[in-house]
Amino acid sequence: MAAPHRCLVLLLISLAATAASAHNITAVLDGLSEYTLYNSYLSATKVCDEINSRSTVTVLVLPNGAMSSLSSNLSLADVKNALRLLTLLDYYDEKKLHSLHSGSELTTTLYQTTGDASGNMGHVNITNLRGGKVAFASAAPGAKFQATYVKRVKEEPYNLSVLEVSDPITFPGLFGSSPSAASANLTAVLEKAGCKQFARLIVTSGVLKTYQAAMDKALTLFAPNDDAFKAKGLPDLTKLSPADLVTLLEYHALPRYAPKASLKVTTGDIPTMASNGAGKFDLSVHSSGDDVSLDTGVDKSRVASTVLDDTPAVVHTVDNVLLPPELFGSAPSPAPAPVADEPAAAPAPETSAPAPAPKGGKKKKKAKSPSHSPPAPPSESPDMAPADAPDAEDADAADSTKKNGATAVAVSSVAATAACLVLAVAAFL
Repeated sequence: MAAPHRCLVLLLISLAATAASAHNITAVLDGLSEYTLYNSYLSATKVCDEINSRSTVTVLVLPNGAMSSLSSNLSLADVKNALRLLTLLDYYDEKKLHSLHSGSELTTTLYQTTGDASGNMGHVNITNLRGGKVAFASAAPGAKFQATYVKRVKEEPYNLSVLEVSDPITFPGLFGSSPSAASANLTAVLEKAGCKQFARLIVTSGVLKTYQAAMDKALTLFAPNDDAFKAKGLPDLTKLSPADLVTLLEYHALPRYAPKASLKVTTGDIPTMASNGAGKFDLSVHSSGDDVSLDTGVDKSRVASTVLDDTPAVVHTVDNVLLPPELFGSAPSPAPAPVADEPAAAPAPETSAPAPAPKGGKKKKKAKSPSHSPPAPPSESPDMAPADAPDAEDADAADSTKKNGATAVAVSSVAATAACLVLAVAAFL
């Protein structure tokens, strides 16, 4: 019974490890007054969702004074990058910091995963200095050690480590490297991302002004690419009234900031800019691994890419036009396809009526067929001659035997599994 016992123990350990990997960084810092400003920026920038989606992570937190100095002259997008650079994608506790191999180590940060980092600028150098100090610096050549380790705040071994550091980690070019929503031309961003048709619709409908007004507060935009408007079965959008077209375009936006990391942890229905209460014009979000999809109830679409992320505005591209059931509840009628010019079909030739059969004519006698058909040629495979083929009853019996055999195997498999479970439970009694 040792084998079942070991299997059950391993299963319990695996389940415990899965439960332990789920953490909430804002809940960890909540109630710690010296990190209230840092915690508020984690929520405002949604970096907290990126941290919570990682199974192994070390968060370097700043006390209120250092966080205030960092954020005083920076945009929210720049603060977001600074927080990402302070998030290490490995587990470091106090013991590990003081026992680095060769006294120094280069590690990856959340900023490196954004794609905005040039070369290895999204890495951080951890080094043991004289006097037992541990310092952190950018991986840029000649970078100075700005931040030093102060104390541990929270440890969940091998999943989450929260450490206080004295100062932020920065390097020339970190701030201002991402496109700004304030300076971005939304239609130009959409056209460059391959969403020209969507850009044209928001301009002609006047919804562009609605989007621009929301970008300073909170906006998440799902822009269908040009291929989405050529999809087979897409309803004819030209038949929508101007009011319904505005509603459709507002359905492609959320009145909140939701980068992809936030969408990955979103459950249930979420309101759109077209929502008017009682679950009208809501979207459902589904995620699997790194993939995020949107479900309208009529169709589904994958969130393909992020073309602008400047807190509090983010623009994603999607593969399909999002069709709300309030406008397209029934099976949508496809847009008419262009009809090619075809030559007219030639008229069918006229057929004359059949000639009447002669009256009184004698019917011709049909030739008698021979009483015996010619003998069949000898079979090349005597074993497969009709006389040797199984009759219907034998075939049914064979088929029944196969089915009974398969059923017996299935029952045996279930019984074996049940017996294994009983043995595993018995091992603990």
